[in-house]
Amino acid sequence: MEQPQTPSGPVTLVISEVVEPSKVTAYEAWTKGINHDARQFEGFLGVEVIRPRDHDHPEYVVIVKFESYDRLRSWLISPIYRDWMDQSYGLIAARSQQHLPNGLELWFTLPQARSGGHDPLPPPPYYKQVVLGVLAVYPLILLANALLGPLLGGLPPLLGLFISVIFVSALLTYPVMPWLSKSLEFWLYPKAGRR
Repeated sequence: MEQPQTPSGPVTLVISEVVEPSKVTAYEAWTKGINHDARQFEGFLGVEVIRPRDHDHPEYVVIVKFESYDRLRSWLISPIYRDWMDQSYGLIAARSQQHLPNGLELWFTLPQARSGGHDPLPPPPYYKQVVLGVLAVYPLILLANALLGPLLGGLPPLLGLFISVIFVSALLTYPVMPWLSKSLEFWLYPKAGRR
């Protein structure tokens, strides 16, 4: 029986929380408290809170980093974390979490299935990430050559390549990779649907 993969190396948890507009002050106090306690956990590397610009739709993005998946999971299943989650009821209108074990995962749209609502899903196997990357990058390179080739022909080769890379990277990050990973979710995360 194949053992599930456990991500190695530093991991990041990105949490998006839409706060009830009338509860922003209480939420600010709550997030300071939970982040203070997270700092006490072994393996904690840092936290960043990105505050909303739209006061009518206050959406906070919290980025938490741990040195390993196991350290992050220890925090997520701890009684302290559960207690803070209990205290958040009534403050938060909607919450989503994405577990980002490596840089490539930033291009993935992760399914929202969770075990008990708290454990992040492990990433897809490396070979699936490579296949997905090829499926996304190859057509974009062809598109860049077709659209930009005639326009960049008179430029120095390295400059033309640099502009092409910007074009491919911009489309790869959004919308191509999120759309492709969502479309192939059944293959990338076959166990998510069975949770």
